[in-house]
Amino acid sequence: MVFDPVQRAMEMESLVMNGEKRKYYRFRYSLYYGGIVTADTVGCEFLCAYCWNYFRNLRPKRAGDFLSPEEVAERLLEISKKRKCDLFRISGAEPILGRRSAEHVRRVVELVNGTFILETNGLMFGFDPSLVDLFVNLNVLIRVSVKGWDEESFEKITGASGEYFRYQLKALEHLHEKVHFWVAIVYDLFREKGLKELEKRLPIPCRIEKEYLEMYPFVVENLRKRGILIDG
Repeated sequence: MVFDPVQRAMEMESLVMNGEKRKYYRFRYSLYYGGIVTADTVGCEFLCAYCWNYFRNLRPKRAGDFLSPEEVAERLLEISKKRKCDLFRISGAEPILGRRSAEHVRRVVELVNGTFILETNGLMFGFDPSLVDLFVNLNVLIRVSVKGWDEESFEKITGASGEYFRYQLKALEHLHEKVHFWVAIVYDLFREKGLKELEKRLPIPCRIEKEYLEMYPFVVENLRKRGILIDG
């Protein structure tokens, strides 16, 4: 049954935020982007069929501890020093669920004083453009993971009502000329047909990064249940 992702974002924010603190369950060094220091969190307004962190995001109450931006930055910087890496990100869930979570991320970005890749689905940037302004003039690069090429594919992939696809596209308009950003798609699902359809819908020209599925058994099963076929 489809759901309202904006309403879900508000509900998730109330679960994973406590004042200025947010739930995190792991800190690590990852090989993505050529090496990046990563904080893994929980809480997302989507339930994407291919999400590697699907079960924690389905039940976010069960995972992680509440940490302040200062505590998050301290743990990230410890790994940064050991690994000699000044590239950072938050992964595992959606960083931007509303204003409180956005302000939490902004403070983390300021404290680590390195380059921060903000991985987001962009929904709340599309719904509330004032959130974009929190990241202007910061050392942040925003990677917007677009979840479909039209309303139907968006709904199948995310579980959210297809009418909210427009907010992912609006996010690109709101980010344009304010913050450096690019679009990412899961190419296994889009293929050339979906990519071309998305390009027609984009409100502005965008760089599009192709990423590929990690085919965990539960991901394959989730895709099957939603009727999503993988070519080849």
